[in-house]
Amino acid sequence: MSENRQPALPARPRQTLIRAAPALSGWVALAATALPGGSPLRWIPVLLFVCFGPGLALLYPQPGPLRPGARLEAAALAAPVGLSLAVLTATSLFLVRSFSGTAFLVALAALTTLASALPGLPLPAATRGAVERAGATPVRRR
Repeated sequence: MSENRQPALPARPRQTLIRAAPALSGWVALAATALPGGSPLRWIPVLLFVCFGPGLALLYPQPGPLRPGARLEAAALAAPVGLSLAVLTATSLFLVRSFSGTAFLVALAALTTLASALPGLPLPAATRGAVERAGATPVRRR
């Protein structure tokens, strides 16, 4: 039985796609605002981008392959980091009295595009190897 699998992408193009996906999602979310109001095709991309886009752009472009613990850590931190950046962006736009939905998405998409071009923030689980240690015995506490 032969499986019809596509060949895996080499590491460099795969890393470029991972870096480009959050940046492109911001501009797709901005383009989705041109659709009629109340349409799920309008609010779903915006919601997903605001929640996860900036966080993934800051956390996922790691220099090497991530261990399973680091992948879980990055996935768990993507939403809080992304929402924190969204709140900072919205607050700064409110302070300069120029907040609008379009200005918010443009600023957040530009920030995400810039963050995608930079290396990711270091993750403790990626450097520590806390999840998988070969031959490590569990420590029992009394």
